[in-house]
Amino acid sequence: MVRPSACGRTADSRVHGRGYGVIKREDFIFALGYSGNTAIVDARQKRRYAGLATMELAEKGLFRAALCSAVYNDSAEEMGLVLEAYNARGEHPVDSVEHLQRLFGVFEVPDTIGRTKVL
Repeated sequence: MVRPSACGRTADSRVHGRGYGVIKREDFIFALGYSGNTAIVDARQKRRYAGLATMELAEKGLFRAALCSAVYNDSAEEMGLVLEAYNARGEHPVDSVEHLQRLFGVFEVPDTIGRTKVL
């Protein structure tokens, strides 16, 4: 079973993990979901957009990936900027970062990711 995605924390390609799991930024921001301790990653999106910073992703309309990047960076400032960009371009504005996180299902770095599967 594939669970909804949660996304990660730090700005570059360093790996992030607490305890069991270790995962790269680009795998987090393009994760489609999780199956057990495996992250299922969108290969096409990862190949095309992995080098972009948080706001570059938002400028391209990739708001979920931009929010994932901000969460991975653990940056409240970036999350606020993603919210502003989303509200500027979105048809259905949201009133807070928490609402945006619920909308996209992005909250924190799962700590049990042991491997990735790129599809």
